Amino acid sequence: MKTIYKLLFTTLFLLILNHSNVFAQGCVAIRSTGGLCTMDEHPDSALKNGSWLFNSNTRYYKSFRHFVGKQEQYYRIDQLHNNVINKVVTQDFGFTRIFNDRWSIALDIPYADNSRSQVQKGNGTRFSTHTFGLGDIRVTGYYWLFNPAKVHQGNIQVGLGAKFATGAYNLQDYFLNADGTKTLGPVDQSIQLGDGGTGVSLELNGYYNFTHKFGLYANYFYLANPRDVNGTPRSASAASAQTIATTGDVESVPDQELFRSGASLAVGHFDFSGGVRYDVLPVRDLFGNSDGFRRPGRIFSAEPGVTYRFKNIAIYGFFPIAIIRDRTQSVPDLRTQAITHTWTQGDAAFADYVVNIGVTVKF
Repeated sequence: MKTIYKLLFTTLFLLILNHSNVFAQGCVAIRSTGGLCTMDEHPDSALKNGSWLFNSNTRYYKSFRHFVGKQEQYYRIDQLHNNVINKVVTQDFGFTRIFNDRWSIALDIPYADNSRSQVQKGNGTRFSTHTFGLGDIRVTGYYWLFNPAKVHQGNIQVGLGAKFATGAYNLQDYFLNADGTKTLGPVDQSIQLGDGGTGVSLELNGYYNFTHKFGLYANYFYLANPRDVNGTPRSASAASAQTIATTGDVESVPDQELFRSGASLAVGHFDFSGGVRYDVLPVRDLFGNSDGFRRPGRIFSAEPGVTYRFKNIAIYGFFPIAIIRDRTQSVPDLRTQAITHTWTQGDAAFADYVVNIGVTVKF
């Protein structure tokens, strides 16, 4: 019985670690980092000798509230009715191979169906652009730092991965002109399927059980994208000399960062969790230059979740609810400010919440 409860808690903890896509919400284009990591199961005898985990995770959000810094621009919805509305549905398929009680490897394959509704500035007509297809694939190897056979109450797992530029980052659609005609141009960065960069990811996942039913979890994720810009124009329109001088005319390839932590309680076949998450698209990258257009930002969220499990199947739902949304100054913003000597800060549209639902199967 002790082993069962320990497995229940740890399974929940591992399930909620990488339901990201999240990891951010809206025009702050933090894309999926995968719906699953190896931590979905604590290493025990049932997972040795080549076990597999399959995870299907669906994420949905609708971003429509505009922020400059932490200040919401209420008038965009209430008065002008010209707010941008992004709707994003991402489907992650994860496959994890458990080699033994310490080593494993995971593959994440994301697909996305994105739309962006906006208003034509000249005539006030609302129109939409769309993208659909494969996102950036990620492969990650994991290792438990402490021997699970000797350390039972808690453990730390390290993951090192590679993110490949398999998702299109230069997709185009038709934009409405003031005279009613349409112009083909690159869609907004927020609904592109990929970022155009090959990156390296680091994960630190840990848990600690106070009892067989109650414990704590924590997860840290960082994706480093060394590539500077991906060559995709910011828009189909000709950029001004100042925009070109500040590198705001071409899309950036940004890093991503995530921290999550909380507590979990097992009750019968259910696992209930409550925690916080902190999603970041940094202003500057860890490696390489940070030129190009990006919407850096931070989202602090509360994240309730529930999992129901039977036999080798777990069905879950996690629902990050935004508490603080902050669109920070980008590098082009700072460079423009230095040239004009005027405070410059772009906006971004954020969601109120994100829906993550899925199923994990052990075989």
